[in-house]
Amino acid sequence: MQGVDDAQEVVEAQEKRHGGFRKFSAALADGGPHYGRFIEAMRDLQDLAVSAAPEPELFEEAAIKAEELVALLKPYESDEGKSPSNRSIGLPGRGSLLMLPWTVTGYESGRLTAKGVFRRFHLGGNGAAHGGTLPLLFDDLFGMITHMEGQTVSRTGYLKVDYRAITPLNTELTAEATVDKKDGRKTYVSARLFHGETLLAESDALMIELLPWQP
Repeated sequence: MQGVDDAQEVVEAQEKRHGGFRKFSAALADGGPHYGRFIEAMRDLQDLAVSAAPEPELFEEAAIKAEELVALLKPYESDEGKSPSNRSIGLPGRGSLLMLPWTVTGYESGRLTAKGVFRRFHLGGNGAAHGGTLPLLFDDLFGMITHMEGQTVSRTGYLKVDYRAITPLNTELTAEATVDKKDGRKTYVSARLFHGETLLAESDALMIELLPWQP
């Protein structure tokens, strides 16, 4: 019967979603043998795009090469969840240029650790990372630990950051995130960013598990 078939399709569609999110699998082999190299080159390019100061005429050649790269990749632009970006679990930042190039170094119940750097691309001023990049790191860690603790996809209800010291660039830093409390769909989390023993910043946030119809 058509009605039964339609209902079954709805159920199957809901089972494939976390809240309003479709389930995305990890990219096979982290995007293949060359994807990690490509992303690292793109990170280098981002750094140089905000730091290079050649003769002005050289930017014409750089623009031509950048436009050639756009033309090469444009035919393969895909929907969310099909690109290796953000699905390459073994690469720093999961192979996403938006995410900071950090990797998870450990996880035990309720606690996640990670390490990474803020690059020249993340410069705010006077040699320090832009203050807006720290919430991005914390929010990513909170999403991961909430999911590891068994919640399906959650959205950030609030996120607060306290800045304790200057965050340096191109220096390996460490971070830890912990689950502090669970209350139904709500997970209260906190995190700390360190340079050695020096606390650079700390954050606390509320993550709210999505209901089946929520995007």
